[in-house]
Amino acid sequence: MSIRNLQHLFHPRSVAVIGASDRPGSLGSIVMRNMIQAGFAGEVWPVNRRHARVAERPACRNIASLPTAPDLAVICTPAAGVPALIAELGEKGCKAAVVLSAGLHEQDTSGRSLQTLMLEAAKPHLLRILGPNCVGLLIPPLGLNASFAPLSPRPGQLAFLSQSGALTTALLDWADSRSIGFSHFVSMGDCADVDFGDVIDHLASDPATHAILMYMESVQNPRKFLSAARAASRNKPVLVVKAGRAPGGAKAAASHTGALAGADDVFDAAIRRAGMLRVDTLLDLFDAAQTLSRARRPAGERLLIMTNGGGAGVLAADAMSLQGGQLAELGPRLTEQLDTLLPDTWSRANPIDIIGDAPVDRYVQTLRVLLADPKTDAVLFMHAPTAIVPSADIARACLPIMNESGRTVLTSWLGSTSVEEAKKLSQAANIPTYDTPEQAVAAFLQLANFRRNQETLLQTPTSLAGSATRDVERARRVFDAATKAGRTLLTELEAKEVLTAYGIPVAQSRFAATPEAAAQAASEIGFPVVIKIVSPTITHKSDVGGVILNLETAVEVESAAREMKRKVAGLRPDAALSGFSVQSMVRKPRAHELIVGAATDPIFGPVILFGQGGTAVEVVRDRAVALPPLNTLLARDLISRTRVSKLLAGYRDRAPVDHDALCLVLLKISQMICDLGELGDIDINPLLADDQGVIALDARITLTGRHGDGRERLSIHPYPAELEMSFDLNGRSFVMRPIRPEDETALRAFYADAPVQDLRLRFFARRSEFPHSELARYSQIDFEREMSFVAFDANDAAQTSMLGYVCALTDPDNAHAEFAVQVHPKAKRQGLARRLMTEMIEYLRHRGVEDLAGECLAENDGMVTLARNLGFQLHREGSEYRFVLPLKPGR
Repeated sequence: MSIRNLQHLFHPRSVAVIGASDRPGSLGSIVMRNMIQAGFAGEVWPVNRRHARVAERPACRNIASLPTAPDLAVICTPAAGVPALIAELGEKGCKAAVVLSAGLHEQDTSGRSLQTLMLEAAKPHLLRILGPNCVGLLIPPLGLNASFAPLSPRPGQLAFLSQSGALTTALLDWADSRSIGFSHFVSMGDCADVDFGDVIDHLASDPATHAILMYMESVQNPRKFLSAARAASRNKPVLVVKAGRAPGGAKAAASHTGALAGADDVFDAAIRRAGMLRVDTLLDLFDAAQTLSRARRPAGERLLIMTNGGGAGVLAADAMSLQGGQLAELGPRLTEQLDTLLPDTWSRANPIDIIGDAPVDRYVQTLRVLLADPKTDAVLFMHAPTAIVPSADIARACLPIMNESGRTVLTSWLGSTSVEEAKKLSQAANIPTYDTPEQAVAAFLQLANFRRNQETLLQTPTSLAGSATRDVERARRVFDAATKAGRTLLTELEAKEVLTAYGIPVAQSRFAATPEAAAQAASEIGFPVVIKIVSPTITHKSDVGGVILNLETAVEVESAAREMKRKVAGLRPDAALSGFSVQSMVRKPRAHELIVGAATDPIFGPVILFGQGGTAVEVVRDRAVALPPLNTLLARDLISRTRVSKLLAGYRDRAPVDHDALCLVLLKISQMICDLGELGDIDINPLLADDQGVIALDARITLTGRHGDGRERLSIHPYPAELEMSFDLNGRSFVMRPIRPEDETALRAFYADAPVQDLRLRFFARRSEFPHSELARYSQIDFEREMSFVAFDANDAAQTSMLGYVCALTDPDNAHAEFAVQVHPKAKRQGLARRLMTEMIEYLRHRGVEDLAGECLAENDGMVTLARNLGFQLHREGSEYRFVLPLKPGR
């Protein structure tokens, strides 16, 4: 399920409290008191089987005796009775319940848990359940406090979701002391039914909620969670605190990648791809929400610091350095401008110290110059109080300049009483202000991270990246042979065969069953060579002396192979030794040893890893992970998040590596994950990279045991390149494909070319402008829940002149879809609209959508005719037509 019937949970008109009581301290008594004191305007019905009145209100003896079905029920009874109560509520017609009871993981006499029985009782009635084991639900704008929390929060614009009951009550108390209000305050509990994805979906379109804040401990349905989060993040900030950052200790892993790709790293990668922002503490959560609601988004990540005190500037610069931030460099022109404004003793560097004796004019002129500089991404304005000029006077002079500039500005008024008025003026001007340089820098870095994550959100990688050099069947033949032999671990030579099938360069290698055969293979390959053991049971060969480098003669090879065999027999007498791998010795003394791989996270599925490689890879632990699929921008971002990336950029006489070749390897790994459901973990270690390219020296691959397409394992739906097609209509050739983010420019031109009447019929109103935010929403879609097809003339190689557009948005339950279609004037009366609609209908039918609906003005004769011809059922509603097409048989 997803948002189905959630309106009864979040917008109830009546509430029944099951287990309501007057007994002091009881759960039912606290919930009744909270419901009454919060001022809920709807009906509140206490249910108590023993008492006729509760909380001075008439009480119902049971659910059946309620005057009508409540929109929402709050269950405050012991766990054992919850499944039966849910069944009664469903039969009554109730569609939502908050289950406060704990202990539903206990089993009944049949061996099934009470939670399972509860869900089974709810399912026939589509009754949605929040909890169990939760504090409850609070919606301050409705006066709803269906919880046992100690107080009711004030109304506000933040929604807070928490998986921890204890943190829920503690944070309520903390927020109340700081006058922080909420649109929703939701204790998620065990998430047996309603989970984070469901609630995010609901809040994404809630106009009263300006930001969504979450404390999470686990994710139940990763694809639904990420799909909901990606949709919400396009509209409002979504901020997360996730418990469990510190690893509890890595279990023994069959691959370096599996050991390195920790669960918290993967969660970080998921948050990044969904455009959310992760912070470390609950205090950071609310600070970040305030910053994102007030500060403009920075154009980049370089910060200019302006201060009237050198010490404060140093503290800010230190904070930037320690947290990985980037200070902006002063260009020659900006330095010259500042020279004319500032005393000779000014810092001539960033931080810009305007000296403690600065009058108001110096603040104003310096600020104007900084904000006018085209290379300025953001400015941190800091002021320590002096006796020369009141801080409030400086604020009154500078705040209007900050607001007029349209640039990102943060302020830090240092001190307390002397700067109190300046702080209040900043807050009134909606300019974020902070007590210390460190807090201000932390806020800027949150803005920078959020900006970076939002850019990542806009990426739509294809499911066919780098497809020109891939041979899926060749890779599958290797997998099939290993499976028939009863193995889930490929040999090194088999792994390299798979890499070769995907166009990843590998060192020339051969298999030899005996030391003599190894010497012969080495002679054929050419010296020097490397020999390695081949064993189905030994994962890391170097740990048992199973790798010897720089062998120059056949005699050396045969001798080394015999010594290897002897050593392995002593260290691992249980291990089977199949033979030896002989490969050419690749001598690249100036190359970097890297690791590229993939592993399977138990929650988010396949992940891709990149980092510094070699035998010490798990000791150095310089790595970053990302969720597939990748494109070039995402691959470069993955590389940039490692320490070794600074070395890869070149230093001294060391040339930069071939980043295109390196990114292509990551794209190939991403493609393998999308293509091959059989693929488990993969290690390429080391992958040598220099300015001449890349080459894999060693590789290992495990198999999953499953077959077929790999895309169903992904947490993020890739761009469906397989839906691209060509067709002819009335002698004209067209190409049609799913929309991509880079189509925003073509979409803007499409609407600009449309006649005024076409736009009025399409949008039911006169339209002349389409802002970037709207066009981005149309072109940057989540293929998990929406689809847009665009058509171009086949001769338009650059695909800049869009001729047709059809879109369909499904509800989160994938049950119903709404569509819109429009054709360019140059392509009308050629059958393009019908072809676009036909392809969309077939796509939705394949996805299992139950029905497709749309609407148009009654005067739109073309759309009415098209709908009738496609089999839609039309219904006239005043000046509009509503039409519905059942997509499933029998509907």
